[in-house]
Amino acid sequence: MKENIQFDAIVVGSGISGGWAAKELTEKGLKVLILERGRPLEHGKDYKGEHMTPWEIPYAGKPLRELYKEEYSVQSTSYAFDETTRHFFNNDKKNPYTTSEGKPFEWIRADVVGGRSLLWARQVYRWSDLDFEANKKDGHGIDWPIRYKDIAPWYSYVEKFAGVSGEKLNLPQLPDGEFQKPMEMNIVEKAVKKGIEEHYSDRVMTIGRVAVQTEPKNGRGACHYCGPCQRGCSVGAYFSSHSSTLPAAKKTGNLTLIADSVVERLEYDPIEKRVSGVQVIDTNTGKKTVYRSKLVFLCASTIGSTQILLNSTSQSFPNGLANGSGALGRNMMDHTLGTAAYGFMQGFDDKYYSGNRPNGVYIPRFRNVKGQDEDVDFLRGYGYQGGARRLGWKDMAAQTGGFGADFKNSLKKPGPWLIYLAGFGEHLPSAKNRMTLDDKLVDSFGIPQVKFDAAFHENEFKMRKDIAKQGENMLKAAGAGLVGSFIGSGPPGAGIHEMGTARMGNDPAESVLNKWNQAHEVPNLFVTDGACMTSSSCVNPSITYMALTARAVDYAVKQLQEGLI
Repeated sequence: MKENIQFDAIVVGSGISGGWAAKELTEKGLKVLILERGRPLEHGKDYKGEHMTPWEIPYAGKPLRELYKEEYSVQSTSYAFDETTRHFFNNDKKNPYTTSEGKPFEWIRADVVGGRSLLWARQVYRWSDLDFEANKKDGHGIDWPIRYKDIAPWYSYVEKFAGVSGEKLNLPQLPDGEFQKPMEMNIVEKAVKKGIEEHYSDRVMTIGRVAVQTEPKNGRGACHYCGPCQRGCSVGAYFSSHSSTLPAAKKTGNLTLIADSVVERLEYDPIEKRVSGVQVIDTNTGKKTVYRSKLVFLCASTIGSTQILLNSTSQSFPNGLANGSGALGRNMMDHTLGTAAYGFMQGFDDKYYSGNRPNGVYIPRFRNVKGQDEDVDFLRGYGYQGGARRLGWKDMAAQTGGFGADFKNSLKKPGPWLIYLAGFGEHLPSAKNRMTLDDKLVDSFGIPQVKFDAAFHENEFKMRKDIAKQGENMLKAAGAGLVGSFIGSGPPGAGIHEMGTARMGNDPAESVLNKWNQAHEVPNLFVTDGACMTSSSCVNPSITYMALTARAVDYAVKQLQEGLI
């Protein structure tokens, strides 16, 4: 086994959190190594599906059923997966996992440098104290060790660099951020917004807050509405590690990035009480190497980071590194989604839109905001994401059918305006929802793989019903016709917002990390991806990961400089 001792800090993972950790550490003068299990990928050059025309996509974009079933059974459930993006995704056959009987879990994974920062939907919403105080107030989970004031300056810091477009609302439950000019709603969305806000004093519809630049900045261009974004963005309008944080880190001259490197485990020195090494396997050669550093930042994703910690057993930590509390792997959370309301808007048949706007509309949480609402039987709340569009020839052909010239000619005309509102609901933390290692299932390198035992529970089921009901009510109030809804039954993981499993907390007896994302029991170890989350809120979490990462690096480097780490 080869040893390499030349770095001040090691970052595991190059996605949203890992990219930020690398940027902040290198800009503070540290020599940094990023270890990425995925394949190398070059910004722009390797976005082979970016501007692929419909007639260039193999089989006109139809799924390759046998291949997907055999090798991408989970990944192919993602909205972002098709033949223009498949090269970004994990191969499920090569990287299996297990679930408890009757409890499916969809683990969506990228397999390239940059990780899921290439594939995310880029929606970014700040948390408020409604979120940070929820556990303490209703007794589910443990209290967060931070409040909004602790993270607010770091939200501003990362937003200015990432480039976030949006509209300020002055809502206490959804703090405003550092925004570039907002994208514009289309005419039907504006009409629905007007109708909702005229009928409900506590509800507002806005354009989504999205990490897509509407103004050029930091060498990145403004969005020109070409989409779909998940294929890659050569001009760097949308935020990804490739367009933003990794180039900034490389610019310092302090960054080394090694792809195709699976982190097997972290070594622990019981005398120094520190991580002493990171054991890595080269996925191409199978060669093992131990890298050493003063700091280690785990940013391999909620599940990836926790898998590494659980596999890092020792005499000091027989149940996983930094797991004296027993909380490691527990309190897995996601957002419940797949529940939506829809309707059709009349009177706009002479209107259309141009471009492929990489954004939708957003209705912030209005349930249980000023206390527990009397007319609901669930805790916490949800928000809606959605939008309006004209149905196209694919929609109409599937719905109406027909034959001959008249049918073909009818498909040249746009269909009716559809408006939809999809709910994103909070998932309560529960120790019953967990991930462990399945010693009977190992990968080709002998590393135990993940087993999930997680589900949504009664609170989420009740919330889904209200999402559907209130969505219908709002669309009817806005003048939509043929209004309907459906209640989702998707499992955890489907929201691709998995959180928890190495939560922050004040008490080392019930949490893994302190308020600085630092392991209570291992001072040179920091975890800043979704594993650190103590609750799930109802908003997309990525901007919070970014802010927590920048904040944690600032603290870690100061501690290092003062000789405390």
